[in-house]
Amino acid sequence: MSASAALQIALIAALRANVGVTALLGQKIWDNAPRDAVEPYLTLGPSQELDDSAECLDGVECFQQIDIWTQEDGSQMSAKEICGAVRKALHGADLSLADPYGLVLIEVESSRVTGDPDEKIAHGIVTVRAMVEEA
Repeated sequence: MSASAALQIALIAALRANVGVTALLGQKIWDNAPRDAVEPYLTLGPSQELDDSAECLDGVECFQQIDIWTQEDGSQMSAKEICGAVRKALHGADLSLADPYGLVLIEVESSRVTGDPDEKIAHGIVTVRAMVEEA
């Protein structure tokens, strides 16, 4: 398993366990949404791993995009509200990662909301940065 895979599992678990997020999404929090998914829902987007090793430590800097999808005739309000709930749930969170990985730090670096080619959809994008050590 890679550091980003361990982070992905922990992120989904943390978001599904967070009352603020589930109040807005229920359990519609997925790696990849099913074909019949109905908005609002959250999926994981692109991720990236960068080596952050030092002399006596194996470390990885992980970036994960989290995508929020809402449909309210193009209004961005719900997407912004969900982005805020995701930030509160994850920024500085104490997540447990699968062995042999340990979370050193997690930050929400940014969030933004944009339109979609389907004008009834709003797309929220939250970018998470995590520092992960390998034991």
